[in-house]
Amino acid sequence: MLTKSEKTFSIIFVIILLAELICDNIESLNSWHYLTKPLILISLIIFFLNQQNNLNTKSKTLTLAALLFSLLGDILLMFTTQSSNFFIGGLLTFLMAHIMYILVFLKKKNTRRNTPFVMLSLLVYGIGIFYFLKDGLGGLLAPVIVYMMVILTMVITAFLRNESASKMSYNLVFLGAIFFITSDSLLALNKFYKPFETAGILIMLTYAIAQYLIVLGLKKQQ
Repeated sequence: MLTKSEKTFSIIFVIILLAELICDNIESLNSWHYLTKPLILISLIIFFLNQQNNLNTKSKTLTLAALLFSLLGDILLMFTTQSSNFFIGGLLTFLMAHIMYILVFLKKKNTRRNTPFVMLSLLVYGIGIFYFLKDGLGGLLAPVIVYMMVILTMVITAFLRNESASKMSYNLVFLGAIFFITSDSLLALNKFYKPFETAGILIMLTYAIAQYLIVLGLKKQQ
């Protein structure tokens, strides 16, 4: 159940996301994209900082760091057409964001949970994605492999919160992690395998939903 403030923020967040999707896909509005895209993470950061939640100081700091690294990554990825260095920078900042989330999730790790099936499923998924990407990675082969390993670990640690965090918190965070890996997979396939027409919309939609769910889930952590 969402609180009144969460409902209000959710409406604002949807409006910002719709504005970004419109500005990024209508040529005459493209210049506004440089405002609407960062606003997605900026709004989440403000929401996170202004809400009372059950996170301890260290978890709050790590979550804030994850959001700030994500914001920096979003900004860097807006300029990839100017230089490939912006993509590498974006890759590194999102790598740091995932590591921050991993550290937050591990604080609610349920040591009694068994993960072989989940780990095997994610390994098969990772190998499948890598099969499509490998021929187009070139000099980014090693960085992308490292990135894939980190984001798969992020999903596993989100799963490990089961029965340690509240049910709603667990469901929101784990679903957010799934959306995050989906977004990154779509981005990688579009860039390194085969570009597809709706890539921009799907990547941003799944990414924004992922960040929203993770923040909301952590806010409801008990």
